[in-house]
Amino acid sequence: MTVTCISPIDGSVYAERPTLTLEAARDVVSATRAAQSAWAARPLPERIDLVMAGVAAVGAMNDDIVPELAHMMGRPVRYGGEFGGFNERASYMADIASEALADIQVGEDATFKRYIKRIPHGVVFVVAPWNYPYMTAINTVAPALIAGNTVVLKHAAQTLLVGERMAKAFHDAGVPADVFQNVFLDHDTTSALISEKAFDFVNFTGSVGGGQAMERAAAGTFTGVGTELGGKDPGYVMEDADLDAAVDTLIDGAMFNSGQCCCGIERIYVHESLFDAFVEKAVAVVNGYKLGNPLDAETTIGPMANIRFAKEVRAQIAEAVEMGAKTHIDTFPEDDGGAYLTPQILTNVTHDMRVMRDESFGPVVGIMSVKSDEEAIALMNDSEFGLTASLWTADVDRAQRVGDQIETGTVFMNRADYLDPGLCWTGCKNTGRGGGLSVIGYQNLTRPKSYHLKKVTK
Repeated sequence: MTVTCISPIDGSVYAERPTLTLEAARDVVSATRAAQSAWAARPLPERIDLVMAGVAAVGAMNDDIVPELAHMMGRPVRYGGEFGGFNERASYMADIASEALADIQVGEDATFKRYIKRIPHGVVFVVAPWNYPYMTAINTVAPALIAGNTVVLKHAAQTLLVGERMAKAFHDAGVPADVFQNVFLDHDTTSALISEKAFDFVNFTGSVGGGQAMERAAAGTFTGVGTELGGKDPGYVMEDADLDAAVDTLIDGAMFNSGQCCCGIERIYVHESLFDAFVEKAVAVVNGYKLGNPLDAETTIGPMANIRFAKEVRAQIAEAVEMGAKTHIDTFPEDDGGAYLTPQILTNVTHDMRVMRDESFGPVVGIMSVKSDEEAIALMNDSEFGLTASLWTADVDRAQRVGDQIETGTVFMNRADYLDPGLCWTGCKNTGRGGGLSVIGYQNLTRPKSYHLKKVTK
C-alpha cells in the first residue's frame, strides 16, 4: 500500500510513499525502544543541544520547505512557512527543561530522604496533522526527546514529506536514527501497534473520529493517549472593544491558512452596538483577499488542502443559506468549485445551522449580534468543542470573569489564534484531553516516580 499526497494546486500527485507492513513497523518500534535507555542516560544538556541542533537544521531547509508546503497543503508562500513558531516552541521547551524535569524535593533529614523524579515514558508515538505540520509536530517531538523518550512520528498523508525532512534534519544534527523515527503507516497497522502496547504514550492531533480510533485501539492497554481534536472557537466582541483591532484579528483568525487552523475563529458574537460596523469592516477585509495559486507571491489565500474539505465547507454554507443565513461575499472569479473556495462571511445565522455547530475548518465564519455577556457566554458554551475563546474588551477584570465561565482550554483577550509555549495547549469536551507545551507538557510526557529512602533502621 502507498500513501499519496494530492496537491491542491492542480490535483496532481505530488508525492507517494510505501507504507510499512505490520512486521516492518514492529521492527522499527523495537529498534526505537532498544535505543531509549541509552538516550535517556545522556546528560540533559546534551539532549537539549542535539534537539536544538535538529531544530536549526530544519530552519536551514526553510527555502525548500515553504514551496513544498504550498504544493502539499496550499498555504501561500508569501507567509514564509512555520519556522518562526517551530523554533519558538522548541526553544522555550529547551529553556525550561532543567526546571520542569527537576526532582521534586519533599523533604530530607537525618532519617529520611524523599523526592519525586520525572521518568520518561519510553517510546512516544506522535501522530501529527497536515494543517500546521511542523509546528504541531514539534510541540511533542522536542519535549519528548528532551525528556529522554524516543519518538516515532507518523505524519498525515497530505503532508507526508514533513516527517522525512524532520527526521533527516535531526539525524544530520546528531540525534541517533533509532531515537527519532519517521514512519508511513496505514490505519490498520497504526491501530494494531497501539493495541499491542508498542508505545508507552500516544499523542494525536486530528479529527474527533481519529481520536476515538486512537482511544479504542489503546483500550485496556493502559497506554496514555493525549488528544487535540476538533474546534469551533468563538470570538466575543464587547461594547468597549477596539473595533478595528477586533475585526483585523478575528477575521484573520477565521481566514488565515484558508481557515484550516485548529484554533481558528469559526463563530463571532458581537455586542449589538458594534454589530453593523463590525460586519461592514469584516466584509471589506475579506473582499481585499487575493485567492489563487499559493506559489504566487500575490496570493493571500490559497486553495483548501483537499477538494473534500472544500466540499464540506460549501455544504455548510449552502445549508445555512437555505435556512435563512445571508452571505456577504460575492463569489471570487478564482473560485473553481473545487479546492479554490471563496472565503465567506455569514449573518442571520443561528445555532440550528451546522455552520455554527460543526467544525468547518475552512474560510467561513458566522457572525451573531448579542445583548449581554450572559447571552454571549451561553452561545460560546453551546458547542461540543472547547479549544480557545477570544474576548475583546478594554477591561481585564471583565475578561477574566467572562473567561471563568467559558468551557474552553485557552482564554484570549484582545488576541486569537496563537500558541504561547509558556501556557498549556489544551482543550475540553470533544476537543480532547491532555496538554502540550509549558511545564505541564513535560508532566504529560513523563511519569512520576517516588523515592522514600530511610537512612536508619533503628
